[in-house]
Amino acid sequence: MLKPALLAAALFAALPASAQTYPKTIPAPGGHVTITNAAAQKAYDEIRFAPARRAGDWLYISGLVIAPYGDEGRDVESFKAHTRRAFRFLDATLKAEGLTFADVVMINTFHVWNGPGFTGTRDQQFEAFSAVKDEFMPPPHPAWTAVGTTELLGENGVVEMQMIVYAPRDAARR
Repeated sequence: MLKPALLAAALFAALPASAQTYPKTIPAPGGHVTITNAAAQKAYDEIRFAPARRAGDWLYISGLVIAPYGDEGRDVESFKAHTRRAFRFLDATLKAEGLTFADVVMINTFHVWNGPGFTGTRDQQFEAFSAVKDEFMPPPHPAWTAVGTTELLGENGVVEMQMIVYAPRDAARR
């Protein structure tokens, strides 16, 4: 089985074109699972989690680990680049559902303040994350809970971010 950290890295890696077309959906009670690329498909098949799942008028996006991969930097500017990479991945998921960051109503983030994936301080990490979030998510801001923790599943994980999105099937209700 593929190590979770390697699988997380693969979610962001450039992938060759495959025979399957993405994004794709898998029917599920009350909605469907959304899979945006071959790496997300692999995560779904091997780790057995939905990268994103619609249930009625809501889209739940699973936690996405922000981390340096390989020899990538661990300073503030590198962390910002890693965070932008995660937000671009989330943007692709939202677009697959016909949504934008304006539709996000809740963010949950889990921060490793003193881990090997980031060399800055707690305040520097939070400020850097917030600055990048604001590049992608202008006001009105979603609700947000930020929790400190000691470790994430992904190796060298700095932040894990999940989102809840209001995604009414009837566009008139937006």
